[in-house]
Amino acid sequence: MTLADLRRFAVTRSLFAATTLQRALDALGFVQADPIRAPARAQDLTLRHRVTGYRAGDLERRYATLDVHEDFFVNYGFVTHAVQALMHPRGGPAPWTAARGRHVRALLDFVRARGSVHPREVDDHFSHGTVTNYWGGSSSATTHLLDAMHYRGLLRVVRREGGIRIYAVHEHAPARQDAVSRRVRLDALVDVIVQNYAPLPSASLSTLVRRLRYAVPQWTGELDRSLQRAKKRLAHARVDGIDWYWPADDGAVSTEPGSTVRLLAPFDPVVWDRRRFELLWGWAYRFEAYTPVPKRKLGYYALPLLWRDRVVGWANVSVTNGALRADIGYIVAHPPRDRGYRHALDEELERIRVFLGLESRSGE
Repeated sequence: MTLADLRRFAVTRSLFAATTLQRALDALGFVQADPIRAPARAQDLTLRHRVTGYRAGDLERRYATLDVHEDFFVNYGFVTHAVQALMHPRGGPAPWTAARGRHVRALLDFVRARGSVHPREVDDHFSHGTVTNYWGGSSSATTHLLDAMHYRGLLRVVRREGGIRIYAVHEHAPARQDAVSRRVRLDALVDVIVQNYAPLPSASLSTLVRRLRYAVPQWTGELDRSLQRAKKRLAHARVDGIDWYWPADDGAVSTEPGSTVRLLAPFDPVVWDRRRFELLWGWAYRFEAYTPVPKRKLGYYALPLLWRDRVVGWANVSVTNGALRADIGYIVAHPPRDRGYRHALDEELERIRVFLGLESRSGE
């Protein structure tokens, strides 16, 4: 196996044939979320490549009808019920004081009585005041407590209104907590990671498994053992001095990707692991939305540009007066000279117009 084989394998196994939204969610298990719209949210940009006829906002619009939940996995995003059941109930010390625990119990009774609540309703009823958030600013103490209860698994997000989470009480089925059950659940969570991001270099596999401390903080001390078990059961190969891992039932078939251009979200499974990205494509991609403007090299929200199985550049995509604009940069001095590249790029930009609900260029 060569690095070129791994590159083709990474593209073809992640960018599977487009299917229904629920089937795509089931196949991924987890889709990372991000609120920035440039030109759409990360979850929408990720799903558009894997869901037939997907439009920006479809996940939020159809959320209540899908087997999907907002939750924290290795990052915050959307998980299926099967994945969420592996993580909950989250044990360990409660993320609030004993005094605050009284508020939690009262709030749970309030939400249970209402069925579902907007944070504003809770704030109006309890007037919890404000707290300092992680960025040093002031947040509603109600929102802060609801977030903590959601993370703990006491609440679930039933929908969003204007981007605001609407909560209901979350009742969990009883779960066994013995050593064998913990091991099975941890191994299954590691498998979700590998399914999403493989083939993974050894260092990235270690990083991602340790990020499960956010998913299952009650089992943090067992993650190293889970990692060692994974390395024994996963398929792997040593390429250019680096060990790579992928699901054992996945033959690392090096199929030739189609002549397609895809603009990928910064958090797409193909892109997320910056270490892997640089190993496979030979250049460092950086997400620069929070980088001071003078220090940006790629742009505010650069979307890596995948041509066949090569990431050849990036694009910053925006909408101005209803028209799509794509500012494209390349890692070399000129665009690919392959026959069909320009046509494939135009097709991808047309797909983005449809995805965003813009007027087609052909209709202008």
